[in-house]
Amino acid sequence: MSPTPPARRLRLGLPRRAFSQVLLMQVAIAAGVAVLATGLFLAPLSAQLDNEAMRRALAIAQTTAAQPQIARDLQTTLPSVKGPVQVAAERIRKASGAEYVVVMNTHWVRWSHKDTSQIGRVVSTSPTKALAGEDVMEIDSGTLGRSARGKVPLRDADGHIIGAVSVGIEYDSVRARLIHSIPGLLAYAGGALAVGAFAAYLLSRRVQRQTRDLAFSDISALLAEREAMLHGIREGVIALDRVGRVRLLNDEALRLLGLDAEAIGQPLDDVLGPGRTTDVLAGRVTGTDLLTVRGQRVLVANRMPTDDGGAVATLRDRTELEQLGRELDSTHGLIDALRAQDHEHANRMHTVLGLLELEMYDDAVEFVGEVVGDHRVTAEQVTEKIHDPLLAALLVGKATVAAERGVALWVADGTLLPDRLVDPRGLVTVVGNLVDNALDAVAGTPHARVEVELHAEGRTAVLRVRDTGPGIPAERRELIFTDGWSTKKPPAHGKRGLGLSLVRRLAERQGGSAEAAEADGGGAEFTVVLPEAFTEAGLGPADSLVPAEGLEPAEGLVPAEGLEPAEGLVPAEGLVPAKGLMPGLEGEAGRGPAPELVRQPDTLSQNTTGATAATTAEEESR
Repeated sequence: MSPTPPARRLRLGLPRRAFSQVLLMQVAIAAGVAVLATGLFLAPLSAQLDNEAMRRALAIAQTTAAQPQIARDLQTTLPSVKGPVQVAAERIRKASGAEYVVVMNTHWVRWSHKDTSQIGRVVSTSPTKALAGEDVMEIDSGTLGRSARGKVPLRDADGHIIGAVSVGIEYDSVRARLIHSIPGLLAYAGGALAVGAFAAYLLSRRVQRQTRDLAFSDISALLAEREAMLHGIREGVIALDRVGRVRLLNDEALRLLGLDAEAIGQPLDDVLGPGRTTDVLAGRVTGTDLLTVRGQRVLVANRMPTDDGGAVATLRDRTELEQLGRELDSTHGLIDALRAQDHEHANRMHTVLGLLELEMYDDAVEFVGEVVGDHRVTAEQVTEKIHDPLLAALLVGKATVAAERGVALWVADGTLLPDRLVDPRGLVTVVGNLVDNALDAVAGTPHARVEVELHAEGRTAVLRVRDTGPGIPAERRELIFTDGWSTKKPPAHGKRGLGLSLVRRLAERQGGSAEAAEADGGGAEFTVVLPEAFTEAGLGPADSLVPAEGLEPAEGLVPAEGLEPAEGLVPAEGLVPAKGLMPGLEGEAGRGPAPELVRQPDTLSQNTTGATAATTAEEESR
């Protein structure tokens, strides 16, 4: 047989649910208030009824004593059942509803009484105060039991006290009135209690809806868990009320937004100021995983409205992820550049091999000299105009990528940038982002070209990047600088729409500007002005750099003696190498040589180093 389960012990105590506890407490409070109010009302009511009865008895006594005939009859007649004093007193007693009306002389002897057997006898309670001329009100017990009494002196025509009048009101009638009033009073108290209980029920139902029918212990546990979660997670959480005031900020949100605890209770617009971050958190910009920039941080925001009209927003820091993504882009750019250089280097080696096999040694020497000389002239042209090594390396790397994508990258004639930059990495960021956007805009278009112009105006750096792309509509020239706005397909590692925003923020942080306009002849032109970008003359590196002398291609380059084509190797029919071939120029129909074109490097070994430097600069730009 299975053992019988132990009997469950009955537990007495408060219910667990908040709704039941609130209802029970409120009904108990309402009942307690009703009982207390009833008791407070009954306590003075009894005293009031006693006082009322005594005053009534006193008034009857005063009225009786004011009749002169009774005073004369008291002086001229003896106490008797049929005497005039007894007759008058009985008439007054019956008319007033008093229990008794007693008229006595100064020796306390009764001349009248309800019980005629008491006439001629001494009264049971002392009338000393009344015979002394005082009006007396009291609750006392006599021959007829307990009563509310009023006693007054009886005076003759000359005002001398000749006796006293005592009138009594039956105390049982006073108590009966009190008892009779209790049911009505309890009915009122019960009605008030019912109304209070109903109001308590309605209020408890509201509490039940707002607390989701949870117990107080559950609410306390949820609050503790919420505090631990909010301050333990690595995402920023900000809660707003229905009018846009900040009502909650966890530690991560304070760090990401650069705020302090004093921001709680303040309007969001006053705390953060105008900008995209404020618009996203306030709900003026809708969507999921919205990108925004706050200071130096790239944030992803999501906003969820609450039932009370407020909202809760979460913030994630994507700064490091964006950095990794841009480094990945740079790596891809380096791979593409190396692939293009390897392809071009293979073509040139095949050309040299063909010239040697055809025993066209002079042409081979001339070809090698032109290739090496072209690269030397191109490098000199860049370093003569761009004296900062980071920017020069960046443009060389960008030129390699541009050539691979069929885009000509030019350095404008008016370009001259001294090596006195205060923040070269900041300028690398600006140039890199603008050149990348320009390459994306013109890639795949005929006669694609991007032109970069950099020059100094005192201590101010002025940058212009022009392209031959479709241009930017006038109504979008401010919108493109907004965080997260882009027409490009997002990369696998994240989202777009940050480059131009960072460019403008960097420029404005230095007191400058970033504007977009239409370029001459079509396309887009971006102009960035950076005040105080240069150090004072003489404080930085030399303003002019010249190529090292003696970097001329070796003259008289001839093949090694005895170098003959391999036996059996026959050049392909019709293969005639072109004299003076200039890579990257003569292959484009209708486009003459570009003296300011930054060309890709010529040999794989040379360009591995150059591409690495360019990639370093490109990473700085991102």
